[in-house]
Amino acid sequence: MKELPISDHRTASGQANDSSERLLQLVISSLEDDKASDLVIVPLAGKSSIADYMIIASGTSSRQLSAMAEHLGKTMKDHGISSRGTEGAQQGDWILIDAGDIIIHLFRPEVREFYQLEKMWLDPTDSAPPAIETATP
Repeated sequence: MKELPISDHRTASGQANDSSERLLQLVISSLEDDKASDLVIVPLAGKSSIADYMIIASGTSSRQLSAMAEHLGKTMKDHGISSRGTEGAQQGDWILIDAGDIIIHLFRPEVREFYQLEKMWLDPTDSAPPAIETATP
């Protein structure tokens, strides 16, 4: 697995936000445990005030996406972190989870390809998005 250089991400003030980084690691761990694929982390600090990070990941089916969202919600709750909301869990094509400092988007691959959120949020001068390699089954 390729490690993401978490310490390189800074908030708009230039200071590392330790709580955001801990939450980021918790979310990544949960998604990896649930076999999410194509994880991409988009640093939002300095680009938007909505969150410090956006995580985009794919799952193979609506059922897997729903299970990932449910498991992530339970994991966050077990760590004393409350989600500000979840949208799309009933349909399961695109699930959005607002975890405060982190926004998580879970997609079926064809829906992700259609919306291409990575292209909207990443700097066009970046050659590739910060990604985490996940094992394929």
